[in-house]
Amino acid sequence: MRQRRWMEVLTDYDFELQYHPGKENVVADALSRKERVKPIRVRSLRLDVRVDIMDQLKKAQERALEDDNVKFEEMIKTVQQMTKGNDGLLRLKTRIWVPKYGGMKKDIAGYVERCLTCLQVKAEHQKPSGKLQPLEIPVWKWEKITMDFVMKLPRTKKGNDAIWVIVDRLTKSAHFLAIKESYELEKLAQIYVDEIVTKHGVPLSIVSDRDSRFTSRFWQSFQNAMGTRLDMSTAYHPQTDGQSERTIQTLEDMLRACVIEFGGSWDTHLPLMEFSYNNSYHASLKSAPFEALYGRKCRTPICWFEVGEGQLTGPELILDTADKVNQIRERLKAAQDLQKSYADKRRKPLEFEVNDKVMLKVSPWKGTIRFGKRGKLSPRYIGSFKITERIGPVAYRLELPSELSGIDDVFHVFNLKKCLPDETLRTPLEEIQVDERLNFKDEPIKTMERQVKKLRRKMIPIVKVKWNAKRGPEFTWEPEADMRKKYPNLFTS
Repeated sequence: MRQRRWMEVLTDYDFELQYHPGKENVVADALSRKERVKPIRVRSLRLDVRVDIMDQLKKAQERALEDDNVKFEEMIKTVQQMTKGNDGLLRLKTRIWVPKYGGMKKDIAGYVERCLTCLQVKAEHQKPSGKLQPLEIPVWKWEKITMDFVMKLPRTKKGNDAIWVIVDRLTKSAHFLAIKESYELEKLAQIYVDEIVTKHGVPLSIVSDRDSRFTSRFWQSFQNAMGTRLDMSTAYHPQTDGQSERTIQTLEDMLRACVIEFGGSWDTHLPLMEFSYNNSYHASLKSAPFEALYGRKCRTPICWFEVGEGQLTGPELILDTADKVNQIRERLKAAQDLQKSYADKRRKPLEFEVNDKVMLKVSPWKGTIRFGKRGKLSPRYIGSFKITERIGPVAYRLELPSELSGIDDVFHVFNLKKCLPDETLRTPLEEIQVDERLNFKDEPIKTMERQVKKLRRKMIPIVKVKWNAKRGPEFTWEPEADMRKKYPNLFTS
């Protein structure tokens, strides 16, 4: 009603409303505020002793004898009953009396750091250790790749129950190969040659985890013969091959969607999944992997009319391709730097020196190490172990006992925790039960065949050796001189 009355009054006037910020309207502020006179404070420099002080002391003594305050007197009697032990500590029956003193927190923290039980069972509530160390960006397409397996999939009519995922580190283009988990290494090597080498050439390096297929003697000899370097991740640190892990996550989502939407076997949809993945926009590349690989967009049934015919020929095509590769590398470097800056905010740096003692995290070793029947109550860390070598900025080699000989001795700093050098702090390894497959040692059984490899100016005799490996018998060609030196018993008969 008040606004309506003002509207009726103002209708007879021709006026214009102008906004005036309150912080600039100092005149109105001054009129609306009344100046306050600061009160005068006087400090008394004299203390008058009251005449009734003695009466107050008498009343305080009377209150101390009341029933509610008798407990304090009982506590004094308890202190008088304490006895001093041989170690100089005051004890009340079976308990130690710990008075408050300066530096108590520091001493307790030092004791906890030396306590074996505390080191084994306490969970860390701090940032993960180790700054992010991105892999080097490749110079050309399909020169450096990553690979991993998706296992334990439903068996299809063709018998496939696994997928071999191989990704190019530069263009992010990928191949999804349907395989059987029971394939021998010779079969996998043939698939690798048919699907990768014949299409993209022999790569310079392969980043992978420590799957038994990749650590086998046959696979290492096969890649060594082709001139490919194997870069395997540290033990129990899958983040090393994060590209394959992230691609597998996307692939599994696509598999679920196709099986739910279309039904049938998943391997019938796998080629279209690969096509869809390679033609999807990649944030790091700012383009699709197909476009990064071939230099132009893919003609698809959805947008085939948007892609015209190529006009570049001869030297122009070569220069254009080189420019696009450089552009891809610059974009990957920018995305990599951004990812590192984000990741390092949630991590803390941690470094050790050679001969330092550390505790080793065993919580990621599910199915590998067991502690009797403790189950979920097993310790989180074991040790202590001595560092023998530093491998790169965030990896260390440990001196492991014979009970853990089947485990790779290089670990990421994420799996390590500082331990004070106390020789009495060591986990009793007798109770640790390691998976028998990890303690398995590859040993040669016999030589199958002998040949002579001809080089330019010399002849090198080689022998075909049958090995007793984790995944069954393996066959490799080895220099005869090396085998005679390491395993002379193979040539005695």
